[in-house]
Amino acid sequence: MGRLDNLMGSSWLNFKLGKFELDNIISEKRILTISNNGGFYHLYHFAPPGDSNSWGQMGDNQLGVELMGHSKDDRTRYSVAVLSSNDGNVNLPNRNAYSTFITASHAFDLGYQGGVDRVGAYVFTGEGPTFNLTQNGAPILGVGNKSFHREGVYALLYVKKFDFSLFYQHGWDSAYFGTSTPANMPLPAGARAPTWNGGFVETHYVVNPQLIFIQRAEFVRMSQQALPTNSSSLGNIDAYTFGYRWYPIMSSRAGFAWHNEYSIARQQGTSPTLTSLTNSSVMAGFDFDF
Repeated sequence: MGRLDNLMGSSWLNFKLGKFELDNIISEKRILTISNNGGFYHLYHFAPPGDSNSWGQMGDNQLGVELMGHSKDDRTRYSVAVLSSNDGNVNLPNRNAYSTFITASHAFDLGYQGGVDRVGAYVFTGEGPTFNLTQNGAPILGVGNKSFHREGVYALLYVKKFDFSLFYQHGWDSAYFGTSTPANMPLPAGARAPTWNGGFVETHYVVNPQLIFIQRAEFVRMSQQALPTNSSSLGNIDAYTFGYRWYPIMSSRAGFAWHNEYSIARQQGTSPTLTSLTNSSVMAGFDFDF
């Protein structure tokens, strides 16, 4: 990755090129939970059951170019990233398609002695391929790209020893993605664009710099299924994570944490018997960072 900062002497003009994390203020790369179910934000990777759109993954590093800027005190910031719709993979194995991620936020002090609060909004929109360029070495004819978008709002709020990360998303995929249908083929009868709403609330209670308690509740609710024969709740997610980190050793150079965590996630209609599929993970161990 390459960067060009403070172009023309302005903090509002900075470029980033290569493979990078999207400008998610609530960053999955700096998440405090690390178990199999709790080590990521479900909404950043959500696709309805049967949906083939792997290009709208907000949590994955992407290939592209980003223009970003911020005020001198960093309280107001924005970014615009133009991305290749290949989920961060190289060599463009599929039909060329592009997407855009735009976000802006502003920070302010509510006076609750916890920190500087921030609110913002984002949109992730573009096109992705529904079939490959070739099959067995022969070209596949037809235009294969279809559209998708996700948009929402977020907030970081601090109240003394508590801090809250709030996130909301509205998602929409083309019916071709929703039914995993190549764009050069007819859609199934009654096919519609799958649509959903989701969010999460993550809370940290910082007893002191060496002890922190963590909880997160995540929800996804389908508002329209790709096929009218699907259950209205198919794909809905409820996920909960609880844990704590104790740092018996902490310095300016390194930290050593005793980490304990439990996470459970339930998705409707995705088990082999079409009932709820539940996964849970427990993690107890040491985390060393330097």
